[in-house]
Amino acid sequence: MPLSAERKAEYFETMKGHMANYSKMFIVQVDNVGSKQIQQTRVALRGKAEILMGKNTMMRKCIREFVEENPGSPIEQLEACCRGNVGFVFTNGDLGEVREVIESNVRPAPARVGAVAPIDVIVPKGPTGCDPGQTAFFQTLQISTKITRGQIEMTNDTHLIAVGEKVTASQAALLQKLNIEPFTYGMNLRSVYDSGSLFDAKVLDITDDVLTEKFVAALNTISKLSLALNIPTEASVTHSIANAFKAILAITIEGCEKYTFEKADVYKAYLADPSAFAGSGGGGGGGDAAEEDAPAEAEEEVEEAPPAVDMFGGGDDAGDY
Repeated sequence: MPLSAERKAEYFETMKGHMANYSKMFIVQVDNVGSKQIQQTRVALRGKAEILMGKNTMMRKCIREFVEENPGSPIEQLEACCRGNVGFVFTNGDLGEVREVIESNVRPAPARVGAVAPIDVIVPKGPTGCDPGQTAFFQTLQISTKITRGQIEMTNDTHLIAVGEKVTASQAALLQKLNIEPFTYGMNLRSVYDSGSLFDAKVLDITDDVLTEKFVAALNTISKLSLALNIPTEASVTHSIANAFKAILAITIEGCEKYTFEKADVYKAYLADPSAFAGSGGGGGGGDAAEEDAPAEAEEEVEEAPPAVDMFGGGDDAGDY
């Protein structure tokens, strides 16, 4: 049923107000999402974000009018996003918090005939609860089975539906028999608009830890290249200094008997008498103290064995039985 002129004017005013008042928004896809689920998400986002759905033609026209009223506005790039079953979630808060609320509101759904599978569907092995008379049904789907305790049992895990495939009638019937709802539906985040920038929603997966890991990996690569090409950089200078110190130390110890320097003295002393450094590691107490305590503990553990007693209570003088 088409909207009245008053309702259209109200919708245009609402959407233009949101585009003027909010600097961030999600473009969400709502395929297979019911109105009740959208309403529940709207309630969960109350005070944090506003959900606005509508016809693509109306949303595109509203965006064009807003750009005409505000020349040069970056909102213009949102017009290309109005394709398919989409809507907008406007917010000025933290995008991560709003995203958690949106992605948490999902509902399980059965596999309908003709629906495109968003994930792989694997049916686990085990009893199915079906009587032996339905064996032919499983044979049609090329599923190996056996009869156990009066019911059909699947002997192996079965990869029933691959992601992107359309669900057939047989596959949907089997999942219905097994009471399996393999799919979950909710608002699917497609893109993010933030202060004039439009980017994929996957960018929100990049956390500080991910950035740190990537940065460290890049530094390691630069230092390796710098060392291999003998080109000093800030990333490789510490390694170059360490390698130079090792080379000077090796020459001092092996080739120069009369020359030394302060940092090399400790290495020369160690090579001259390694036993002097024994027990210097962090082991709790000194090595000598441990050695002194060891014999005492051994002496305490040794006890004199009792005299031999035969099975009739005799002593050493008792004869053989």
